[in-house]
Amino acid sequence: MATRGSRSEKVKRIFQQFDTNRDGGLNRDEMAALVVAVNPRVKFSDEQINAILDEVFRTYGEFIDGEKGLTYDGLLRTYDDGAGDVDRDFDALGLELNFDENKGASIVSEASSSSIADERVIESQKKQRTAAWAVSPHHGIVFDDTWKLVDDLEILLKRLKAKQAKDAKFRNDNFDAYSDAGWSRELGASAELSEKRVYWEESGPDYALFVKELGALRSRADGARSREEAFDGHMAIGRVLYEHQLFKEALICFKRSCELQPMDVRPHFRAGNCLYVLGKSKEAKEEFLLALESAEAGGNQWGYLLPQIYVNLGIALEGEGMVLSACEYYREAAILCPTHYRALKLLGSALFGVGEYRAAVKALEEAIFMKPDYADAHCDLASALHGMGEDERAIEVFQKAIDLKPGHVDALYNLGGLYMDLGRFQRASEMYTRVLAVWPNHWRAQLNKAVSLLGAGETEEAKKALKEALKMTNRVELHDAIYHLKQLQKKKVKTNGGTNGEVAFVIVDPSKFKTVGEKTTLRQDLGNALQIRAFQRLTRLNRCEVDLLKKEMSETDVPVSYSGSGGPQKSIRKPNLEEVLRKLLNFLKPETFQGAVKAINEKILSVLDETGSGRVDLGMFYAVLAPLCSGPPDKRKRIAFDALLWRPVNEGGSHIRKVDAVQYIKLLRAIFIPSHGVSEMLEVHGETDTSMVSFNEFLVMFNDPDWGFGILSTLLKLETGDRNRHERHVCSVCRYPIIGSRFKEVKSHFSLCNQCYSEGKVPPNFKHDEYKFKEYGKEAEAMKAKCLCFNLQSRKDP
Repeated sequence: MATRGSRSEKVKRIFQQFDTNRDGGLNRDEMAALVVAVNPRVKFSDEQINAILDEVFRTYGEFIDGEKGLTYDGLLRTYDDGAGDVDRDFDALGLELNFDENKGASIVSEASSSSIADERVIESQKKQRTAAWAVSPHHGIVFDDTWKLVDDLEILLKRLKAKQAKDAKFRNDNFDAYSDAGWSRELGASAELSEKRVYWEESGPDYALFVKELGALRSRADGARSREEAFDGHMAIGRVLYEHQLFKEALICFKRSCELQPMDVRPHFRAGNCLYVLGKSKEAKEEFLLALESAEAGGNQWGYLLPQIYVNLGIALEGEGMVLSACEYYREAAILCPTHYRALKLLGSALFGVGEYRAAVKALEEAIFMKPDYADAHCDLASALHGMGEDERAIEVFQKAIDLKPGHVDALYNLGGLYMDLGRFQRASEMYTRVLAVWPNHWRAQLNKAVSLLGAGETEEAKKALKEALKMTNRVELHDAIYHLKQLQKKKVKTNGGTNGEVAFVIVDPSKFKTVGEKTTLRQDLGNALQIRAFQRLTRLNRCEVDLLKKEMSETDVPVSYSGSGGPQKSIRKPNLEEVLRKLLNFLKPETFQGAVKAINEKILSVLDETGSGRVDLGMFYAVLAPLCSGPPDKRKRIAFDALLWRPVNEGGSHIRKVDAVQYIKLLRAIFIPSHGVSEMLEVHGETDTSMVSFNEFLVMFNDPDWGFGILSTLLKLETGDRNRHERHVCSVCRYPIIGSRFKEVKSHFSLCNQCYSEGKVPPNFKHDEYKFKEYGKEAEAMKAKCLCFNLQSRKDP
């Protein structure tokens, strides 16, 4: 962990190196030389240099000393704000600190008795303070009595650490292998907090005694001569506790500081940090919002802190799953401080998280431009490139992240997934092996390792890997994978193409697939319905009661706006729409909700917001969601109609415009059945029709199997039966246990699962001009048909 002494000395040496005229300031030429020198691998254009200098001189105007330029305090402030990495820059310049300059900057100073009153000793102790905040002119200790509190607290902490270390209760865990959250832990540089997480044993008598003595220190702070001194004392105690990762105790101090000075930004900000570390994202968000409110009300006094507040507010929102909202605050931070590479990285990662890959790539490339050794940014950039289909470039960038941080779990795991997608199974298994070397209990890596070994043809090794995964978790997909492996060993057929791990198959033209009975689903309809069902399960919309949409419409007051075409709309911005979705899907955990928002953004919002304005017609959005929510099909259709009726152009009546109904169905098909064109529908029905449509007429349009959304009936069948298992029946193509409907070919008697049937796959040893399939939703239906067939056969026999 960098110490304040070493940080300030390093900044001073950098300042002196470029203050060539020794006037105590860095003018534009000297600042330009510094920017170029600390980025030796970057070739700046004159325009880029001027833009950076303009931003620095504008943002840190209070530190500009006329013609002399940026003062030393100003340069120190830029580093404290995260605009640069002082250690990286110092190393890039090849500078060194001599021992005398740095000898006082140790991580934990020997705590001395607070009863010593000699001013020279106190001053010496101040200089030895290790944390960056303690001697800061803006955020440090103000009153001498506060130093006494800090000294006594350091003694208590040293005593507690010694006792817990003796009892083997105190431990450190190095999280260097994992992606850094990137959040600003302090009002200065985020590197101030150690990368090692400290765990304290809080249940023993030693800790109870520590808490009691800590309470006495807090009482001393409360008994200060003035409100300002009490505030100073509680803030200092909180900061020391925070540095030692005693977050619960630190939070108590920061909360007390908030009571003493409610309009001060710092206690709200630090209370938010504690709450976030403690896993309380919602409460952290509230504190950051209070910090933001105070900073904005304080004018220029706290203006330079706004980027840090925006960043941490964004991260707290991500902790709640609100990624679209987080993007807004990351953008604000990047606008206020264009050199804030962490804000750009977080923006890029969040954009990737909602499926906006091109924008993500742009933000991440800017972050890497400013900090070329940013491993986490390289990792997320590679993931975004993979999302765009630029796989070879993605492999290079993943490898760069691993070169920068060899044990980077996210980069290794995601690169393994990319190799799997490309069919390079041997390389994929190597990546997963490296993940397991860092994180031995990563069951998904163990499962994927087994699958990749299976794809590489190493069946025995795959079997061992699956057994290891089974020791880690008892999830049903592991049992299915093991059963699949056994089926392959029994069948011992050649793989299709020899490497992809699937049983050999041939793909048959759709015209050759015939159905037996009215209940058997057409192949193409099933394919489309399976995709809709996969989306429905990914977003969990099937667990959202459709009545909730009606409730939101009745309770939400959305102002009417006018689109580019001039028509009135109840439109809202995407971050506000995300808040609506959070109400509808309030049962989801934050990480699951993030996945749902990504899927909805990619599939629905990208179509509804075709122009990229960032606004969505809320009534149309509700209407699109309605068929996928839970509830009787008639109610789903009714609420879809009501959502169209709720739009300003139809509000107040019982009929909707036919053109709106046509547009709605067009959007439904464009979103969920993209293989079916909509141009023919528009040509037949037209968009200039001014007639009105009743609910019954709307139902006729909706249920039309060719031009409407008649596929809903197939989706309903999947909703009720796609978890049904068919005893020991396995698909004759993929060899997995059949889950959902079983499609039996009536002549050759082989069976297909939903997926293989929808894709037209049949075993290669059954080549016919025509295939007739009968669908069984449950095995009981198959047994009933078998018995019926047996009875008929018995009657025919004499």
